[in-house]
Amino acid sequence: PAVIIITGVSGNAISWSRFCLVFNSKTAELLSHHQVEIKQSFPKEGWVEEDPREILQSVYECMERTCEKLTQLNIDISNIKAIGVTNQRETTLVWDKETGEPLYNAIVWLDLRTQSTVERLINKTPGRNKNHLKHKTGLPISTYFSAVKLRWLMDNVDEVHEAILSHRAMFGTIDSWLIWCLTGGKKGGVHCTDVTNASRTMLFNIHTMDWDPELCSYFGIPMEILPRVRSSSEIYGLMVSFCLGDQSAALVGQMCFQDGHAKNTYGTGCFLLRNTGSKPVMSDHGLLTTVAYKLGRDKPACYALEGSVAIAGAVVRWLKDNLGIIDGSEELEKLAASVGTSYGCYFVPAFSGLYAPYWEPSARGIICGLTQFTNRSHLAFAALEAVCFQTREILDAMNQDSGIPLNQLQVDGGMTSNRLLMQLQADILCIPVVKPSMPETTALGAAMAAGAAEGVSVWSLSPEDLSEVTSEKFEPQINPEGQTWLPLYSETSIFSSVPLGFYILGSMLMLIGAKYISGHVHVIPHHAIVT
Repeated sequence: PAVIIITGVSGNAISWSRFCLVFNSKTAELLSHHQVEIKQSFPKEGWVEEDPREILQSVYECMERTCEKLTQLNIDISNIKAIGVTNQRETTLVWDKETGEPLYNAIVWLDLRTQSTVERLINKTPGRNKNHLKHKTGLPISTYFSAVKLRWLMDNVDEVHEAILSHRAMFGTIDSWLIWCLTGGKKGGVHCTDVTNASRTMLFNIHTMDWDPELCSYFGIPMEILPRVRSSSEIYGLMVSFCLGDQSAALVGQMCFQDGHAKNTYGTGCFLLRNTGSKPVMSDHGLLTTVAYKLGRDKPACYALEGSVAIAGAVVRWLKDNLGIIDGSEELEKLAASVGTSYGCYFVPAFSGLYAPYWEPSARGIICGLTQFTNRSHLAFAALEAVCFQTREILDAMNQDSGIPLNQLQVDGGMTSNRLLMQLQADILCIPVVKPSMPETTALGAAMAAGAAEGVSVWSLSPEDLSEVTSEKFEPQINPEGQTWLPLYSETSIFSSVPLGFYILGSMLMLIGAKYISGHVHVIPHHAIVT
């Protein structure tokens, strides 16, 4: 069978890993895969880095081991028709095009070191407006995105500054680094990215679908170091045929090709994307407008509304590594199931600030409602509730922006193996949650787009040709008329919803505390307080 090999990175509840997966392009069957865990370093509080050399080596190892497994299955590796790449979108690095060496570690999307850079940039906007660039980028000025990470590297790393002055520097997210290396590196490697990754830099105009000179000037970034922007499904070079940011790949893998279709990925963070069709929809409720995909050089771009949550599965790792109260994600589910309630304990895990819909990088986490009766099982349940409540906030904002309530949510990612979490999510959202039998939809979406690229053409994306995916549906077990979780944007106060009210109150206290500590006291946005 014709097969596609995919390399990517994924963060699950416990670890960060590099994957290689091989799919049958006719049936979407997963034929073989291999996984290598990669290290992250935390040099200072709020700093998160990865070694680009280790990232590249892990990709080579994954590919080699996967091919060995294919051979053991008597599958001829010459049947592999294309290689696709999927990646975490905002992780940023700069390398030397003459030596091929990285000039600094990759700065991971969760990293908070650029908080002062963000404040300086916001201060020079009219009215100190963090949404000053949103009309072009669809994004607020935030530590989350690549441009501020690149600006920090230029300001603080001498090797980067010198390489830019001598015209040796190349900037990219992880996809660009891997594609450049896999297609030859310093001996003619292709320096490119796709529209989904470019749209997360704050340097890309989502209307013109290209780098924007005014945006680059605003951040003081020379355009010569930027990769060429390509579609998400075309042949880039002799080695790689496709690239797609991880959340866009999951949207494709979930086959959310129609306006109004949505998926939520539960990995290190939580990422809810809703397809909005061929026109970008600007959010009035704290969401991002992003490029969903462009499946061919001559095909139109498709856009999405996105709600990004920084900490989801990462809270499990925190409970394991920092508090030492669990050994892994399976124990978390057992502990939470043993009590079936948080017993009034509420957990807002803003370890990297609050992302959508607040966009407050200085916020920090809070656990409240503790009594002498509270134990680790209640805290485990509160951690799962935290993931669900954050998703509920995003979904309510998305329903408000689109004007059409979502009637079911498609889910994927490592945390979806937690059945208690999935049932709790359905109860809190009051809509069905649908989980595919194969949760690695990010890799599947990358394979689909790679196989559909012109010149490869072994995977059809026509609706009638798509393989039917088996799934499990979690129905809400709470009567909607008598439910305790009321919509954030209904005419009823959120504080009549006891669990959600406490959760939002915790978020508000964090926001107020963050502003007080930083010396900037502002009114909390209306939508964060009342409905």
